[in-house]
Amino acid sequence: MALTLGAAGPRPVRAAPYGTRTSPPPQPSPQAGSSYGGGVSETLDAPAGLPAPVSRRILVVDDDPTVAEVVSGYLQRAGYTVDHAADGRAALEQAAARRPDLVVLDLMLPEIDGLEVCRRLRAEPFSHAVPIVMLTAKGDEHDRILGLELGADDYVTKPFSPRELVLRIQSVLRRAAGAPAPADEVPEFAAGDLRVDPAARRAWRGPRELMLTLREFDLLSFLLAHPGTAFGREELMRRVWGWEFGDLSTVTVHVRRLREKIEDDPAAPRLITTVWGVGYRFDPSDAPGRALETAVPDA
Repeated sequence: MALTLGAAGPRPVRAAPYGTRTSPPPQPSPQAGSSYGGGVSETLDAPAGLPAPVSRRILVVDDDPTVAEVVSGYLQRAGYTVDHAADGRAALEQAAARRPDLVVLDLMLPEIDGLEVCRRLRAEPFSHAVPIVMLTAKGDEHDRILGLELGADDYVTKPFSPRELVLRIQSVLRRAAGAPAPADEVPEFAAGDLRVDPAARRAWRGPRELMLTLREFDLLSFLLAHPGTAFGREELMRRVWGWEFGDLSTVTVHVRRLREKIEDDPAAPRLITTVWGVGYRFDPSDAPGRALETAVPDA
């Protein structure tokens, strides 16, 4: 069964044969050979080959019952526990009652739209660090950029294959958990009163802990680890987030949000500076206090 999810109704495509599967969870029930929205088709068996995740809870927020059912089915087969909310108000209530490890958030929702849900989740202490993957229409660049500015970590445009979404989710969750490494391989960096602990995934400006999203933290850690080096947006996408392609405005948005959280004057940044014709650079010499150093634990 080939599936692609999007805004348009079903159209027939060539169905792929089912593989062998024992005791499957409840399956979505579109007819064999269905496709939603056109585009690249995907076999229903694809998630069977994905690595089994540690048990994580994912909140799928979408008012389209077909999209919600198919996405939930793929996520369940990949090993996740899935909750579903059909509107923005229900999404906020469910997230508060049972904190998800990740939210899949459609932007076009009744009652409270996806952008406002994203903003409210980022404003709450219990959910400010929960990764958010947006589902957006292909042409909605303005909403996509606004969603990133409000703190979304990633996005998938419709029409999309469910397997692509599962892979994106797995990538975001791996990065959110942090790669395990010995303490001496993950040094703590400091520049003036700015301090980052990559192992604990925490950052501070003076005594104040910074409330950073997943992508903001990754970007700040990378720049602090390479002081004085200018990086282009394409290189940052590849080296920080592992993306070989994507919307370069994603980098611009995250740099702007990061400046708002660490700069004294975000309109005249001194720490993360723009190198015209190249990209961005972290300048430790402009950090108040001392220059960049690797923090040494107290004896």
